Amino acid sequence: MNNSGTRLPAFHGTGVALVTPFTADLAVDYAGWRRLLDFCIEGGVEYLVVNGTTGESPTTTTDERAELLRVAKEQVAGRVPLVYGIGSNDTAAAADLFRTTDLTGIAAVLSASPAYNKPTQAGLLAHYQRLADASPVPVILYNVPGRTASNISAETTLRLAQHPNIIGIKEASGNMEQCLNIAASKPADFLLLSGDDMLTPALIACGAEGVISVLANAFPQRFSDMTRAALASDFAAARTGLFQLLPLNPLMYEESNPVGVKAALESLGVCGAAVRLPLLEATNGLKERIRRVL
Repeated sequence: MNNSGTRLPAFHGTGVALVTPFTADLAVDYAGWRRLLDFCIEGGVEYLVVNGTTGESPTTTTDERAELLRVAKEQVAGRVPLVYGIGSNDTAAAADLFRTTDLTGIAAVLSASPAYNKPTQAGLLAHYQRLADASPVPVILYNVPGRTASNISAETTLRLAQHPNIIGIKEASGNMEQCLNIAASKPADFLLLSGDDMLTPALIACGAEGVISVLANAFPQRFSDMTRAALASDFAAARTGLFQLLPLNPLMYEESNPVGVKAALESLGVCGAAVRLPLLEATNGLKERIRRVL
C-alpha cells in the first residue's frame, strides 16, 4: 500500500524515460531539454522521468543532474507529474542520494536494481527496503536484468509491494510469465508498469497500469494514444498503434539506448543526436534507416 492508501492515477498511462540532450561539444543542451519536455507534454503523455538510464545518468555529473531537475520543474510547471531516477550498486550511497537530493515537487523516484554486483533475492529485498525507508517520496522499482545482470523475481517484487513506500515496478525483464505472476498476486494499489514498449498492450490486458517508454520521447502522441486505447480495453486500436511503431523499435536499440531514439529526435528537429562515451552517436547508416521509417 502506498503512502495515501490508494492507487496513484498519475502513473496510469504513458511515462517517458527522457533522454538528456547534448550539444555537439557534449555539454547539456538545456534549450533542447526544454523543447523535449514541451514536445512530450504537448503529445499527451501522463508523466515524465528525469535522470533515468535512458537519460545517460551514468555519464552526467551531480551538478548537471541537479540543473536538469531544476529546469524540468521550472519548464513543466506542474503540467504533469515528474519522476526522478536514483540508483546505485552501492546501497549506502543510494540511500544518501535519497536523503540529499531535493525531491520537492517530485511525485516518485524510479530506482533501477543494482548493476554488476549480482545480488541474491535476499540482497535485492534488503537493498530496496533500505532505499524505501530513506526516501521522502514513493519508490518505483525498476527491473531490467538485460542491463543489471540480475533479475528481481516475482516473489521478491510481491514481498517489496508490502512496503508502505514502494508503489510499483517498471518491469523490463521481458518475461511474460513473471509479469503475469506479479499481476495475479499484487496488491490492488501496487502499479505494474511495462518497461518494454512493445509489450505494453499485452501487459495492460493482463493487469498493468501503463508504461515507462523510450519510444514516447520521439512519438509521444502515438504512444500515449496506443496506451490509452489499451487501458480503455480498445485492443483493436491499441494493436493498430503498436503495429505502426513496430518497425521503429529494433532501430532504437541496434546501437544501444538512447542512441536510436536520439537519432529519431534529431530527424524530428527536437534535439541533437549526440551521446557521451562510451556510447557513440548513431552511424549514418542507422540514421538513414530511421529517417526512411519515419
